[in-house]
Amino acid sequence: MVKTKSADETLRRTAKMRDRRFVAEHRGGPLRKEQHVQLITWACDCAEHVVHLFGEITDERLKNALVTARAWAQGNASTGDAMKASVAAHAVARESSNPVSVAVARSVGQAVAAAHMADHSLGAAWYALKAVKNAGQSPETERQWQDEHLPPEIKDLVLTARKSRNI
Repeated sequence: MVKTKSADETLRRTAKMRDRRFVAEHRGGPLRKEQHVQLITWACDCAEHVVHLFGEITDERLKNALVTARAWAQGNASTGDAMKASVAAHAVARESSNPVSVAVARSVGQAVAAAHMADHSLGAAWYALKAVKNAGQSPETERQWQDEHLPPEIKDLVLTARKSRNI
């Protein structure tokens, strides 16, 4: 007999892993829609800031993912659209052999995935830092750029989450 976890057990485990501050109001969390939009917009900014490191020709799936993420922020794309675009961006990462390109594609994938789970915005920033580091550039300078581009309404949320996760 296979033992399965109850929904309550799964929820408790997930709650321990996730920062509850990033859970959207419609899912019972404190994150307002405006904050969610600011997070995904900032995540896109972080990914776009490093997308030029991908190579001479940026894969169309990455461009499409960023367009989809921005469309979601404007209410013109569904979360399902964003999830599909994220899967496509992560496929680009899996197909790449260059560590810089992999990190750029992961940053884009995480940015658009923020539509589904807002804390993926932190992943977009982290992978952007990794792309910069892999390219032999200064991650400290990139992090400063990221921090300077945080909207004031989410700055404390992001900076404290980064600190607790060592990002």
